[in-house]
Amino acid sequence: MARSDRDNRPRNPGNPGNPEIPGFPATGWAVLGLLSFGRELSGYDLKKWADTSLRFFYWSPSFSQIYSELKRLERAGYATSRMVAQETGSRDKRIYRITDEGMAAVRTWARTAPVDQPVLKHGPMLRLWLGHLLEPEQMREILAHHREFAETMRLRAESDVEGAKADEAWAYPTLTLKWAERYYASERDLADAMLADIEELERERRRARGGSDE
Repeated sequence: MARSDRDNRPRNPGNPGNPEIPGFPATGWAVLGLLSFGRELSGYDLKKWADTSLRFFYWSPSFSQIYSELKRLERAGYATSRMVAQETGSRDKRIYRITDEGMAAVRTWARTAPVDQPVLKHGPMLRLWLGHLLEPEQMREILAHHREFAETMRLRAESDVEGAKADEAWAYPTLTLKWAERYYASERDLADAMLADIEELERERRRARGGSDE
């Protein structure tokens, strides 16, 4: 690549030690990361892989986001694509592969870019914080739904762990799935604890009013 081309690349203000690494959004690095496992993948494949890995600990980009980032990666020279015929006889599909330059870029980004700390945005807890505006039964219903969601996600992560074990390239993604399984188990158990706390709070209020503990 010519010097002038490199100078025109977008800079990454969050990684000043590596000025030639583009300032892609996190979605771009995630898509490039999915390609870094060495397989040629279609946009549909990338979405499927994101849904069985990234969604458990970060987010799963939409199809439109994935295709937008793939175009950006191709323009940067970090990915290439080609059209292939499908065995079903339907129209050809485009598949993408990471380039050597793309692999070097995502490796550098993973090793040197600042790591954002998690920011917790917990809808059920926001409602619990506003519990004085809700009836106790409403709060119990919200927590019960959250418990159900957490257990569903835990079971999905558990299932995806088993599927990922078969591919040696997915050794580290398998560890993140195990983390997700533990995380959602914790969310399930915390919901149970909060339900018990609400019951205890209601008993204390009844006692304070001189009512029955039953």
